[in-house]
Amino acid sequence: MTNQRLTVFIVDDDQAVRDSLTDLMDSVGLTTTSYATADDFLADYSKERMGCLVSDIRMPGMSGLELQQELNRREAMLPIILITGHGDVPMAVQAMRDGALDFIQKPFRDQALLDLVNQALQSCDKQQNLQQQTESVKSHIHDLTRRENQVMEMIVEGKANKVIAIDLGLSQRTIEVHRANVMHKLEARSVADLVRIVTQSMQS
Repeated sequence: MTNQRLTVFIVDDDQAVRDSLTDLMDSVGLTTTSYATADDFLADYSKERMGCLVSDIRMPGMSGLELQQELNRREAMLPIILITGHGDVPMAVQAMRDGALDFIQKPFRDQALLDLVNQALQSCDKQQNLQQQTESVKSHIHDLTRRENQVMEMIVEGKANKVIAIDLGLSQRTIEVHRANVMHKLEARSVADLVRIVTQSMQS
């Protein structure tokens, strides 16, 4: 199960809440690590540790909202679920505008939180897989020869083999060989697939 290699990070200044949330996550086989303050979490956290964050929005020192903003600055791919009181909803809405996955109001049902955590872990897993795919594509692009890279760029621009051959002063047959090599190395099934792969690698 994917969730076995992901961690649910719990940040709450209330020991009883931390223990309760930890027990809840343990009951469904999720790995957890808990912290009393946002500063404690940040001191321990690294971007290599994947999962999701469940944080109270109001805490002494750094709030859950400020914690999320700090994670944004660090470009951390960590979906965030905020636990809020009734009066904290405007803050939670602002947090969602800033990229938080969702918020849940006290008192909440255990299953409602578990559903959000599962959604967050799936989101994290998809992000991680996409990042790995992108890094793999970049590595494959790096492996292209200078000529193959030229041909790839022209294919992405929408140029036909005949046009590429004229532009590069090569035979159409040579271009076809380079094109086949590019498609094979980047594992592209079609020109549209190649454009998608290259575009995604450039955007990340």
